[in-house]
Amino acid sequence: MMTRFQRMMKIFFPLGLLLAGLTSCHESKYLTGNQALYAANKTEVRSSVPMTKKEQNQWREDMEGYLRPKLNGKTLGVRIKLWIYNIVGPTKKTRGLKHWLKFKVGEPPVLASPAILRNNADVLQSHLENKGFFHDTVIVTTFVKDKHLTATYTAEVGPRYTIRNINYPDDSDEVSNRIDTLQRRSLLKKGAFYDLETIKEERIRIDDRLKNRGFYYFNPDHLVVDLDTAVGNHEVDMFMRLKEEMPDPARAVYRINNVTVYAHYDNKSDTNRNHAYTTPEGYRIIDTAHYLKPNVFRKTLVIKPGDIYRVDDHNTSLSRLVSLGVFQFVKARFEPASAADTNNKLDVYYYLTPSQKKSLKFEVTALTRSDNTTGTEVSVTWRHRNLFRGAELLSAKVYGGLAGQTVSKDPNTGARKVVFTRRAGIDLNLYIPRIVAPFDLNTSGKFVPQTRIGAGYDVFEQSSQYTLTSSHASFGYQFKNRATSENGITVLGINYVRPTNINPEYQQRLDTVQNLAYAIQKQLIIGPSWNFNYNSVLDPRNARRPNNLWFNFNADFSNNLLGILSGADVNKTGKQKEIFGVPFAQYMRFEADFRHYLKFGKYSMLATRIDAGVGITYGNSTILPFVKAFFAGGTNDIRAFRARALGPGSYYAGDPNKDPTIPDQPGDVKMEFNVEYRAKLFGLVRWAIFTDWGNVWTLRGDSSRPGAVFTPHFLNDFAVGAGAGLRFDLTILVLRIDVAVPLRTPWKPVGSKWNFKSTTDISDMVLNLAIGYPF
Repeated sequence: MMTRFQRMMKIFFPLGLLLAGLTSCHESKYLTGNQALYAANKTEVRSSVPMTKKEQNQWREDMEGYLRPKLNGKTLGVRIKLWIYNIVGPTKKTRGLKHWLKFKVGEPPVLASPAILRNNADVLQSHLENKGFFHDTVIVTTFVKDKHLTATYTAEVGPRYTIRNINYPDDSDEVSNRIDTLQRRSLLKKGAFYDLETIKEERIRIDDRLKNRGFYYFNPDHLVVDLDTAVGNHEVDMFMRLKEEMPDPARAVYRINNVTVYAHYDNKSDTNRNHAYTTPEGYRIIDTAHYLKPNVFRKTLVIKPGDIYRVDDHNTSLSRLVSLGVFQFVKARFEPASAADTNNKLDVYYYLTPSQKKSLKFEVTALTRSDNTTGTEVSVTWRHRNLFRGAELLSAKVYGGLAGQTVSKDPNTGARKVVFTRRAGIDLNLYIPRIVAPFDLNTSGKFVPQTRIGAGYDVFEQSSQYTLTSSHASFGYQFKNRATSENGITVLGINYVRPTNINPEYQQRLDTVQNLAYAIQKQLIIGPSWNFNYNSVLDPRNARRPNNLWFNFNADFSNNLLGILSGADVNKTGKQKEIFGVPFAQYMRFEADFRHYLKFGKYSMLATRIDAGVGITYGNSTILPFVKAFFAGGTNDIRAFRARALGPGSYYAGDPNKDPTIPDQPGDVKMEFNVEYRAKLFGLVRWAIFTDWGNVWTLRGDSSRPGAVFTPHFLNDFAVGAGAGLRFDLTILVLRIDVAVPLRTPWKPVGSKWNFKSTTDISDMVLNLAIGYPF
C-alpha cells in the first residue's frame, strides 16, 4: 500500500520532468544562427604524479570559481528567469509591467563564444601557474546539444613546485636592515608550495611592519620577488629585492611633528591656525564653534607629536574618533613638515565633520505569537549626541503598546474571551565616552570605552486583573578590546517590581495557581552583572571564512553582600529579610549561548546553537525572580511548542499548543540545542529546515509541578521539534514564517514520548511568525 508521500511523488515527478523538458526546448527557441546557450561548465584535473581524489576535487572546485560569465540560474532544475525573459517577448518600452517582467524578474540568455572559452582557459592557466603548477596546460572542449553548450576545462598538471631558498634584501640602508629583522615570522617557508597569493601577503606583512617603524612612504610595490625555477627537482629559489627606482623618502624613518584637529569642519569653517588651542600634549585644536571640549581629544587621540610614525597609532586614532559617535565624517591628512629644521617629520591634520546633534525616531512594531497573542507597540526616541560638549549621548525613549490574547471560549455562547494587556513606560540612558571611576584605567585601544547610566519606569496592565509597575536604575561600563569582542559590566543595578490593583476574582486564581502568583510577586534585585560577547564576523578578515562563531556569556548576581551582612537564611528562619518592606532576591545566575555558522555557498549555511543556563538561589531566596527565570518554547526557541509554556522537566500542565490558558512555566536550569540549514529559494526568498531540542528544569522540588526537578536523567525530559520555514530577506529586515511539529513530548509515558506521525498531522503543527532569524 503506497504512502501519501509516494502517491504525491507518483503524480508530481513526471510533471516535473515534463516541465523541465518544455522549458528546455523553449530556451533554445529564440536563438538564431550559430548562437548557443552557455548551459554548463565542467572542470577536470589530470595529473602526471599521484594525486588523491580529494585533492582533485579541491582543485576542480577551485577552478570553477574563476569561470566567467555567471550562467543563467536554475530553480529546481529549471531556468525560470530565462524562461520569463523569453516568454515576455520583445518590448520597446523602458517602463511598465512588461519591461519589469523581462528585465527585472527575467534575465537574458548567456551565450557562448570562442572568446569567452579562450579567456577562461587563459585565466585558469594563469591561476594554476600562480599556485606553483609551472609549464602546465589547460584544454577546453565543448559539447553542443539542442543549442545548449557545455564546456569542459581540463587541467593537465605535473608536480607542484616548492620553495627551496628565500633571499631577502641585503643592502646596507636602514629599510633593508629592518626587513632583515622581520624574517623570523615570514609567511614564506622553505619546503612549502609556491603560491603567488602568499608572496603578496608577505609583501603586505612587511609593509605593515615597516609602517609601524616609521617608514611612512614605503608600500608593498617597492618589493619585488624574482624567481629561479631552473634549480631542478621542481623547486624554486626566491630573491626579494627593493626596486632600484624606489624614492628616497620610502627609505627614511619619519616622526610626527604637529597634530592639528579641525573639530567642526565644513566648507565654511575658519581654518586659521592662529585660533588654535594647544593642549599639554601638543595637540592644536581649532574649534571656533566650541563643539567639543579639548579634553575629549586628549583622551581620544593616540598619535602624539614627537613619536615615530606608526600606522597602528594612526588607525587607532581614526577608530576612536569614529566610535565617539558625534562625527559624520572623519578624515586625516599627512604632509611633510615645511620648516627647514624638520626633516623626516610629518604634520597631521584631522578634519572632523559633526553629525546632527539631535534626532527623533518614531517606531511602530507589530507582534504575533503562537499563544494567540497579537498586538502593537509605538515608541518615540529622542537623542542628543553631545549633551555636555564631551561627546555624551543621552537617549530618552517613551513607549506604549496594546496586545490581545484569546484565552478561552464561552461554553454557552461560543464567544471567545480576549484578555487585553497594556504597557507603557520610559527609558533614559546616558553614555559617557570614558571610564568614570576613582582610578585610572588603560583605555588606549581602538574603541573608546563608555560609562552607561540608565533608569526607567514601566507599567504593565492586564485587563482588569492586575497592574505591574517596574522601576530600574543602573551604572556600569561598556568596552571593547578588539573588533570581535565586547564587555558590559554593570557595577550596580537595581530593579524593583510591585503589583497593584489586583482584581479580587484574579486574586482567587493566584491563591490556587502558584505560577500566576510567582509572575507578579514583589521583587527587589540589587547587584552587579557581567556580559561578554564575541562575534568573529566583525573582523573583516573573517568575512569570507566558511566558519564563523558567535558566543555570549552572562553572569548576574543579586544581593550577595547584603545577604551575608544581614545573615539572611530563609531555609532556617522560614522568613525573608526585607528592604523597605520588600523581600530582596539573592541568587547567582549564569548563561552561555554558543553559535556556529558553516557556509557552503553565498546563500547556503548550516547554523547550530547551544544555549545553557543555571540560576542558583540561596540565603534569602528559594526561587529565582520571575524576570530572571529560564523559559522554553517560542519563535526563537523550541519552535514546536508555545512560547514560555514548555516544561519544566516532564511536568504536564496541559498541552501548551492546544490550551492557551496555561501560565508561563519558569525554571532554574535550561538546555537547548538547535540545528538549522538555510538556503536560497529564489530572489529575496530563502528556505530552511530545522530541529530544536531542549527543556527547562527546577533545582528544588516543587510539589505543584511534579517531574520538574533536574536529575542525572535529564535527557529523558528533552522536548524535540522539527520543521521548515521561509524567510523574506528585505535587506532592512527579515520576515520569517516557520511551521514546526513536536516529535518528542517530555510529559508522555516512557515508550510513547516519540511521535513521528505528527509530521503529517496538521492539527499538531505550530505556526511561528517573526522578524529576523531565530539565531
